[in-house]
Amino acid sequence: MYSFTSRVRYSEVDINRQLDLAGIINYFQDCTTFQSEELHVGIDYMNEMRCAWMLSSWQIVIDRSPVFGESITTTTWAHGFDSMFGYRNFTITDESNVVCAYANSIWILVNLNTGHPIKLNDTITSAYQLEERIDMDYAPRKIRLPNELQEGQPITVVSSFLDTNNHVNNGQYIKIAEEFLPEDFVIHEMRADYRISALLGDTIIPKYAISDKECIVTLCRPDKKPYAIIQFIA
Repeated sequence: MYSFTSRVRYSEVDINRQLDLAGIINYFQDCTTFQSEELHVGIDYMNEMRCAWMLSSWQIVIDRSPVFGESITTTTWAHGFDSMFGYRNFTITDESNVVCAYANSIWILVNLNTGHPIKLNDTITSAYQLEERIDMDYAPRKIRLPNELQEGQPITVVSSFLDTNNHVNNGQYIKIAEEFLPEDFVIHEMRADYRISALLGDTIIPKYAISDKECIVTLCRPDKKPYAIIQFIA
């Protein structure tokens, strides 16, 4: 288990001075990266091994959005490994140790040279002490698309979308998808199903369906195969 404490920054909040979904995702991603670095299986180790953890899915539940200036603690822990998969929980708690947001995530270890999944090695699995998984209603990894979708304007991947693996960052897909939410839509839960990594210069075609309680956005290649599917639940 690994934790770090921070204050919610002005640069991380929305028009209501609340930590937005992108900010929550960044805290979660930073937390897991900090833990891996501390355990010496971080970015340098992965580069030497020519492999990387690729996010397969998110399930994030927001009970309360922390506000500007608030002190929060972000915590993460691994709760399982299976062949090429790693399973990880997250929480954000306030100063009273009340959980504001929590998440489950599924990761796949990928060979950077081939782009194909590879089996976990003992160095990686032995570095993390497995903990009990959080008590939550676990959703399936895959998101089912509705039959009818509207199409948005194509988006070209620019360098600011990319992470250290030269792929579009996990959180960037969520930012794109959020643009299709109605103004009064309050996110209680978000699921993301990642399929294919988008690269610099790629074209992303958004398709979406909106109801009172749900918004589903699929971010597609020109051949209609999805890079990622995002579901927002009110």
